[in-house]
Amino acid sequence: MIALNESTAELFQKLNLPEDYSTQPLQALEAVESRYTRDLKVNLANALASDHLSEKETALLALAIAVNEKNKTLTSSFEKLSKEKEAGDEEIAEAIACASLLASNNVLYRFRHFTKKDRYNQLPARIKMNIMMKPVLGKEFFELISLAVSAVNGCEMCVASHEASLIELGASEERIFDAVRLASVVTSLGKIFF
Repeated sequence: MIALNESTAELFQKLNLPEDYSTQPLQALEAVESRYTRDLKVNLANALASDHLSEKETALLALAIAVNEKNKTLTSSFEKLSKEKEAGDEEIAEAIACASLLASNNVLYRFRHFTKKDRYNQLPARIKMNIMMKPVLGKEFFELISLAVSAVNGCEMCVASHEASLIELGASEERIFDAVRLASVVTSLGKIFF
């Protein structure tokens, strides 16, 4: 077990991690009392304290990104936070399902974009997406999670499509930016906590 600096201890508390939790990257940072753990703590606090997303939305969005990144530690942490912020089981399940669906879509649409062949765009995707028709989370928030996951997965076509849908649904650019910023912070946490 390593002795945690104050910032890391606060980050552990925010992520509901036990004191004996450890990873090799975390040990390397703690061995030299890296200031980066303070940055992570501040970045997470700032991203979760959005002026344009509710606390429940930030928790659910963070959960979807953790699932997308296949990060068990952060998935557990953000699922617990989602429940603390009064997200219901259906909302939690839908955030998880959205991450899974978008992972599929992102692969297909990135392929179409990379190849730049009209023929691939004409072929039916044949991927069921019924969950998108009447999402429990509401159409706008489902699109917001879809955009954030697509940004993490690097699907340019998907990001552009979801951003246009969000603007059409009345989302502000600030709300969209806060969602993507949160996704970037959760992705960075995943490199240390896994």
